[in-house]
Amino acid sequence: MKKFGLLILFVCMLIFIQPAQAIKIGLLTNVETVRLGTSTYAPIINSRTNKTIYMLDPMRNYEFKAYNNNILIKIGGKYYSLDTDEIAVRPDNDGFVSAKNKWYRGIFIVKNINGLLVLINKLDIESYLRGVVPAEMPSSWEYEAHKAQAIAARSYALANLGKRAKYGYDLKDTPEDQAYNGASAETKATNQAVADSYGIVLIYDLKIIPAYYSASAGGQTLEASKVWERDLPYVRSVPSFDENIKKNGHGVGMSQHGANNLAKQGYNAYQILHYFFQNVRFAKINQDYYK
Repeated sequence: MKKFGLLILFVCMLIFIQPAQAIKIGLLTNVETVRLGTSTYAPIINSRTNKTIYMLDPMRNYEFKAYNNNILIKIGGKYYSLDTDEIAVRPDNDGFVSAKNKWYRGIFIVKNINGLLVLINKLDIESYLRGVVPAEMPSSWEYEAHKAQAIAARSYALANLGKRAKYGYDLKDTPEDQAYNGASAETKATNQAVADSYGIVLIYDLKIIPAYYSASAGGQTLEASKVWERDLPYVRSVPSFDENIKKNGHGVGMSQHGANNLAKQGYNAYQILHYFFQNVRFAKINQDYYK
């Protein structure tokens, strides 16, 4: 495969950016019931009063249901009102929550909005990314491709905080935003890529960019205006190094197959991202965010 002929220099700017303290991921929206379980004892907290309502037993499945403006829980075949329209399930630090046939880290929020339930997973950005990278990119791929994916996904997430605010969360758990499969998807290789890129984001004009990516561009990435209504100054059309693969996705920004092919040639994550995005720099999130 032909290598790109321009030498790319990596410069990491130690610019400290402080985003919000957590990200909220929507797992279910406007459903009648939600089923949850926990790996440890976990309290149900009334989000309005911050008081414990009930203690969930470990490894037991519970059903929650919307009723008028309240949330009901099913115990022993009967429904009981929790007398609130919003609850939080908070396992301890070593605990996981089961939903949608997967295990997840973090806190779970159930909201009754207009008589239907919304299920939200609230967690820190690095834990979130551990469930994104292997969902978006095969865990068998090259380490530097995983690392590029982690930086792109971190940038996309932080640039889009509040995107789905009308539903009470930031992003969906689907490729409509970013695929996210929780702790069940984690692998040693992809977790390492997240850890080794800890806090690093792409910036343009001192702002975190939504670092768009798709599975493949079919040989050439597209300018943003070819897909959406406007161009983006940090996106350009370049050979995508995936010409033997059918186009899959919008084709803007980083080609995931292209990133993996470049990693196989010896290019590192920073070179890969500098190739697919123009006039960008790398910055590090303020460490206070992780405390």
